[in-house]
Amino acid sequence: MADYLYGINPVAEALAGDGRRPLELLLVENSHQQRFELLRQQATRRQVGVRQLSRHDLDRLIGHDRHQGVILQLEPFRYVSLPELLERANQSENAAFFLVLDGITDPHNFGALVRSAEGAGCHGVIVAKDRACPVTPVVEKTAAGALAHLPLCQVTNLARTLKEFKRAGVWCYGLAGEAEAKDLFAFPLDGPVALVVGSEGSGLRPNIRNHCDALLAIPMEGVLSSLNASVAAGIALFEIVRQRRQHR
Repeated sequence: MADYLYGINPVAEALAGDGRRPLELLLVENSHQQRFELLRQQATRRQVGVRQLSRHDLDRLIGHDRHQGVILQLEPFRYVSLPELLERANQSENAAFFLVLDGITDPHNFGALVRSAEGAGCHGVIVAKDRACPVTPVVEKTAAGALAHLPLCQVTNLARTLKEFKRAGVWCYGLAGEAEAKDLFAFPLDGPVALVVGSEGSGLRPNIRNHCDALLAIPMEGVLSSLNASVAAGIALFEIVRQRRQHR
């Protein structure tokens, strides 16, 4: 069964990327603006069919009107295997760099996390099959095209996955807010790393914490004691980028 992606920028990224194969571009009737013409040209270069529908039909197709007049039909999402991710890292000039998500269920947070991971140069994102948000149009729109460039791996057991990372020489660090957690900005992160981020409400599960090599915390200077999961992960991901650039 095909999936649908909507929004000008996400659709443009999907047509330009080498991710999921686009099947058909759907544009609102009388779409003569330049941005629609550019999408038509992209679709033609990819030999993707273009069809015009009424705005009402587009609304009905995805259940709301926040599509900006453009929907792209895609082949079903393909997850990659963990060995594929490890091989991708082995073939890279950079040390292994992964983002592991434990129980992220909000599609906007999921999309934002994927977008940050792609921007930071991660080799892939790992999610659990259960207790996790699937890849939906909301996720892909929030990710702003990142899933066209960044592999996503779905596993049945995150704890076992962390063990496999360790056997491959990848250090696993969990983001947490406890007093005993290490200061993110004072901890060496320039080697092979898998950053583990917990759910929006309860954070990392105890079993996943126990499989992390260390817990890291973002120093908080204000009254609030925690950050949104996607914001915290973005800070941590780019701290890893900063440290790596310093050690080149």
